[in-house]
Amino acid sequence: MTGEPTASTAPPSDGAGFVEWVRPHLSSMARLAARLAVGADRDDIVQESLTRAWLKRHQYDASRGTASAWLLAITADQARKAAKRLRPVAELDEHDTPEARPDVEARVDVDHAVGTLSTRQRLAVDCYYFADLSIADTAAVMGCSEGTVKSTLSDARARLRSLLEVSE
Repeated sequence: MTGEPTASTAPPSDGAGFVEWVRPHLSSMARLAARLAVGADRDDIVQESLTRAWLKRHQYDASRGTASAWLLAITADQARKAAKRLRPVAELDEHDTPEARPDVEARVDVDHAVGTLSTRQRLAVDCYYFADLSIADTAAVMGCSEGTVKSTLSDARARLRSLLEVSE
């Protein structure tokens, strides 16, 4: 037994039961929120996601995916909304431009590279690699087929390879 509720288990309608139903998924929800909405408060995103899940618990359909996938899809949606609300705190003035440092610039910056992917590719990478979802659960979060997830991940890996190549 993996700790994942059985596929036929619907969210309980009582508060305490619902808390126990979502508890195994909280860390995945927090990781996904942090990955998708950098700079936003991940705990706020998870809280908004849980509120949304509670209000929509009657819409959960186990035949369409696991509880984890359903909760992470809600979290991804709330994270996108939070990321849109973020505003730059301040613009850099010309004199605030960082000094060029070849030693630092030579380092590989995976987060920056992932940030240059398309929204769809970034979501696939974040779900599959950072939230440790299966292909099936990633497809449920993204609202697409498993084949589309595999193709999207392949395209994302090719793009990341080209971005992260270090010439010697």
